[in-house]
Amino acid sequence: MSTAGRDLYDDDRFFAGYRRLRDSAAAINDVVEIPALDRMLPPVAGASIVDLGCGTGALARRLADAGAADVLAVDSSRRMLALATPHPRVRLLRADLDELALPARSADLVVSSLALHYVADYPGLVERVAHWLRPGGRFVFSVEHPVCTAADPMSGWVRTEHGTVWPVDDYAREGSRTQRWIIEGVQKHHRRLTTLIGALLAAGLELTGIDEPVPSDAALADRPQLAEHLRRPPLLVLAARRDDAARAGPGSAPPGRGTR
Repeated sequence: MSTAGRDLYDDDRFFAGYRRLRDSAAAINDVVEIPALDRMLPPVAGASIVDLGCGTGALARRLADAGAADVLAVDSSRRMLALATPHPRVRLLRADLDELALPARSADLVVSSLALHYVADYPGLVERVAHWLRPGGRFVFSVEHPVCTAADPMSGWVRTEHGTVWPVDDYAREGSRTQRWIIEGVQKHHRRLTTLIGALLAAGLELTGIDEPVPSDAALADRPQLAEHLRRPPLLVLAARRDDAARAGPGSAPPGRGTR
């Protein structure tokens, strides 16, 4: 039996382990993922933002504190939203990302932190994000790197007589994967790099950034156990922009408000 992402964080066993992991020195969120995501983000002063898979709302609150006019923080987990610290410019919404519907041209920025590998219909979500963005709006997100999600099941490091290796198998076969991550049967979705970027382009978005972040020297000095992430990229961060003017041709002046 597998546990889908929309149900995962409301599972008592998983959530207890997840909190322990986030508080441990093995977590890469604070020292790898968050800095990489921040490097990709545009200025947010006065922006309307949507945070997909917001968890307890930490990213949403950071964006609001940085000057965003309003942040809609969306997550499917009742438990995670209940733990979110209130903020006057952050609105919480419980919804499944595969079903979320928002008004057209209502967002200057859509962000997502390590959530879209739980989404079953990634191309469909990207199409909706492009529809939600105002001209010049940005889409910035992180996911587990396709190298990490390829093997079925996702076995993690494999010990051999020569040490440990990371198996990259079944890379071209996209679809659902199961993994023992804190509990058995966690369900994620593997997609090739081609699919992750191609869906952005197919939706009419312009790719503006790509990163495969690894721990910095300072992070490694503080947490030597993170050195395994130099052997294969743990994360992928992508940034794209809705560029209506480029698609319409020279001389066009589309309406709307961007993040710049």
